[in-house]
Amino acid sequence: MALAALANRWWRAVTLAGTVTGSRSSHTALKSNYDALATYLQKGGLQAAVLERRHVLGGAAVSEEIFPGFRFSRCSYLLSLLRPHIYRDLELKKHGLKVYMRDPHAFTPMLEEGVRGAPPRSLTLGSDLATNQMEIGKFSQKDAKAYPEFVAHLERLADAMNPLLDAPPVDIPGFTSGSLRRRVAAAKTLMPIFRCGLKLGKNLPDFYEIVTAPIMKILTQWFDSEPLRATLATDGVIGAMTSPSNPGSGYVLLHHVMGEVEKEKGAWGYVEGGMGGVSQAIASAARSYGVDIFTEKDVSQILVGSDGDAKGVVLKDGTEIHSKVVLSNATPYITFKNLTPQSALSSEFIKAVDQIDYTSPVTKINVAVDKLPNFLASPTPGDKPGSHHQCSIHLNCESVDVLETAYKEAKNERPSARPMVEMTIPSVLDPTLAPPGCHVVSLFTQFTPYYIEGREWTDQDREAFADTVFDWVEQYAPGFKKSVVGRDILAPPDLERIFGLTGGNIFHGSMSLDQLYLTRPLPSLADYRSPIKGLYLCGSGCHPGGGVMGSPGWNAALTVIADLKRR
Repeated sequence: MALAALANRWWRAVTLAGTVTGSRSSHTALKSNYDALATYLQKGGLQAAVLERRHVLGGAAVSEEIFPGFRFSRCSYLLSLLRPHIYRDLELKKHGLKVYMRDPHAFTPMLEEGVRGAPPRSLTLGSDLATNQMEIGKFSQKDAKAYPEFVAHLERLADAMNPLLDAPPVDIPGFTSGSLRRRVAAAKTLMPIFRCGLKLGKNLPDFYEIVTAPIMKILTQWFDSEPLRATLATDGVIGAMTSPSNPGSGYVLLHHVMGEVEKEKGAWGYVEGGMGGVSQAIASAARSYGVDIFTEKDVSQILVGSDGDAKGVVLKDGTEIHSKVVLSNATPYITFKNLTPQSALSSEFIKAVDQIDYTSPVTKINVAVDKLPNFLASPTPGDKPGSHHQCSIHLNCESVDVLETAYKEAKNERPSARPMVEMTIPSVLDPTLAPPGCHVVSLFTQFTPYYIEGREWTDQDREAFADTVFDWVEQYAPGFKKSVVGRDILAPPDLERIFGLTGGNIFHGSMSLDQLYLTRPLPSLADYRSPIKGLYLCGSGCHPGGGVMGSPGWNAALTVIADLKRR
């Protein structure tokens, strides 16, 4: 559809995708919530348009050819937490989504001298519990015996949370100030809480503890060996400016256990062609229902009428697009500080938005190599991939003290001298990403500050930090530095500038206890509605938070459709 037709048409809903989006995430961090949302709006009878700021669709779930022949998941890099009902509803497999499952899934090599000529030790974890126990037994037989029950314990807690992920939070305003009709509707929002409580049963105290406690308190109750505790602790701090000893890091671990790929709970996979494959599949599903999707449509302002209602958006080129509803997948900060006329918001609300925490510890480094990394702890001959090459490879993670030190350095506004590194090599399973014999390597590193001792990052700072990371990788896999063809370094300010991630935070806001569920991103915004009638949030800054693919958009769609029915 031509721009003139876009501007001259009255839309029931416009979704702002371009100043977006968040995930792990976490690793997945960083999703296509807006296309999923637009599909559900379209199915609900609203003509929807999606506006993407960049030239490539997908927010931060994009595939880009940074170096000739090398195709990267430039920001998000692993798929999980894609809600099963969204996967089914949108028929994503039919629309081209192909996922390479990883097993084993975690590899932690040690930096130590091998005994009697043997390689250094390593810890490899996968789906087979017996093999996991054998691996853990290299460090502690006690821990090996405890591990299956620990996994079952986390799965019980994560399973109980599912009802909360797929529904908006409890409608507190509906109970306290709504009409009788709205109070009745608000009562229905209690059902997910009841279902969660019933599933937890006697495990409720354990759930409360893991949500509020430092992850190290939990892990120390179960295990003694440092390599196992440190490997598990990484999922308690991944993407978060926190340490394993800080309260709330237990929830971050649980958040990442809730993932699922191809009906396999807790799994993380590589998308064929990179994470942009997820965005393309969701966009294909959206288009099949009649959604119109536009790239390179940078929104400069949300239109607010004299009656205080949202009326559409204005693009950077001055084009006005009118709609009944506007949904923003941008961070709450960008939505309300950059896109919404400040005169339309109260000073108290603006002050509250300023208090949302977007602190990020992440620098993402994408690397093109002409040779597969060969690890001292698990050497493979002839550049042939081993099973450990398909894992999340945890470097500088053999001791919790190493993670703590790295965190403290970043809190003091210095990039970590021995950073935590999560390396993934998706081209081991997906040959479409790199030329024959070559590979793409993702280095998700922590901890780095947004400002270095009060000043902005320079190109020299980026290169120096990347050199530090590469020096550490070299110790685990000699020859890595010589294999490098090119590298793309994204410090927190770069993640903010390119992908619209305020502060560089992959979750669209900290997953801390004060920014979860009823308070995500603020108590007044937990139900996806904004102070401006017709303007809604639908991104990872909303419940259930970064990484849970599709749920913010699904929940926001339910809210919008319910509101329109009441009008």
